Amino acid sequence: MKNLTEKQLTTKEYYRNSFLSVTEDEVQLPNQLEAKRVVVNHPGGVNLIVLDEERRLILVEQYRYPVGRLTLETPAGKIEKGELTSVTAKRELEEETGYTCDSLKMIGRFATSPGFCNEYIENYLVMNPKKLEHPVQGDEDEFLNVYHLSKEEALAAVEEGRICDFKTVYAIQYLMLTQRW
Repeated sequence: MKNLTEKQLTTKEYYRNSFLSVTEDEVQLPNQLEAKRVVVNHPGGVNLIVLDEERRLILVEQYRYPVGRLTLETPAGKIEKGELTSVTAKRELEEETGYTCDSLKMIGRFATSPGFCNEYIENYLVMNPKKLEHPVQGDEDEFLNVYHLSKEEALAAVEEGRICDFKTVYAIQYLMLTQRW
């Protein structure tokens, strides 16, 4: 089996903000030649798969500036520095949906765009969600509408393109493959 590993030789940071940076790295390829790799360094996030008491998928609608449109997505969020992903998951559940839960079950993780970004998303199945009496205030720059979709409505939203992000498609496939839905 061939060694396919690339070795970082140098790195140059081009951009940094409060949670991510962009670098251009020079790497040595397995054949000893050199190449450049642009990398978006991201702290990672969580994706929440939540079925309400009527077995409808809880999704949030928000405007996504990079794609220039409204999207329907599973509740999700960025991991704060030093924060356990389970803490992130519970916080995002409460802030984005107005629900809390008895427990969370981590069901896997995936790299979002491994060709240029090191972000991993950890996927949590929310166990026994409960509506909060007093919803938690979310981020001041985040504006959301909450929707509850049946399986049929969610599949139609995928076909219509209203659901277009991978983590939400992953959640729908997970629910269908595990026969939880």
